Amino acid sequence: MELFTALKLTMSLGSSTQGPKRSTECLESQELQTPSSFQDNPLQQLQLASQEVLEKAKKSGRSKCPRCSSSRMFYCYTCFVPVETVPTKEIPTVKLPLKIDIIKHPNETDGKSTAVHAKLLAPDDVTIYKYPCIPEYEEKRHEIALIFPGPNSVSVKDIAFHLQKYTKKGVCNSDDDCSKEPVLKQAKIEPEEEKSPNECIPSSRNEGTGLKKIIFIDSTWNQTNKIITDERLQGLLQIELKTRKTCFWRHQKGKPDTYLSTIEAIYYFLVDYHQEVLKENYKGQYDNLLFFFSFMYTLIKNAKCCAGKE
Repeated sequence: MELFTALKLTMSLGSSTQGPKRSTECLESQELQTPSSFQDNPLQQLQLASQEVLEKAKKSGRSKCPRCSSSRMFYCYTCFVPVETVPTKEIPTVKLPLKIDIIKHPNETDGKSTAVHAKLLAPDDVTIYKYPCIPEYEEKRHEIALIFPGPNSVSVKDIAFHLQKYTKKGVCNSDDDCSKEPVLKQAKIEPEEEKSPNECIPSSRNEGTGLKKIIFIDSTWNQTNKIITDERLQGLLQIELKTRKTCFWRHQKGKPDTYLSTIEAIYYFLVDYHQEVLKENYKGQYDNLLFFFSFMYTLIKNAKCCAGKE
């Protein structure tokens, strides 16, 4: 169910054929079922910033993007900014321990992707590329990993051990032709901001692992092959996440419920990295990455429930 469809359904419940009593009950329950109180919400334990700003935006409907003037709900998925009815100062900002590159398949519908959530909520640490315009990673393979399951993938807790095999002088495999000219780095879909000198200094928290950047692929499972076989991604350490069930409302038909949305994959990786690699207690530091996701999950689940679909 599309988000806007769910919103229209919510607003039109008064004309439901199930009668005024059920419609009134549904409308009242939607006011009461916030993400923190909705009993069936598996995301209810998250430590989130107030979502009052999203509640207000939901009631006022679609609004203009301050950059391109397109009509959007909550945020513009092409400009990566909140709409006019969602003040930026009321959106939480999350600081990440690593830089994140998201490679988006060109056929992935912008409005259906959750990758934009990461850019909105961690703008200083997340960059989105539209394939095939991606960077050349070969020279920094010793500090980069790719989230993708496979026969050679390793667990999060083993990242440090496996990255030790990569060195700046020995990043080429024996089968590679290291003398060939590197593939030129292609332009990304957003202007690169000038980095401050402090950003070039590696964080002491990550010195022990060597990992500085993690790559995610934003695509349906059937579309991943073209990206994962790209020569620019070959030789990167691949990480497989622990098995977790998705809460995504656009679950891929015919696929197991362990196939996560992009923002879920990012969130769960960071939680595992924080606990298993940094060896620190997790106290909700990255929960706000699911700020939009959890709100939409509850909104759409409520709309489906009131429509009798669940």
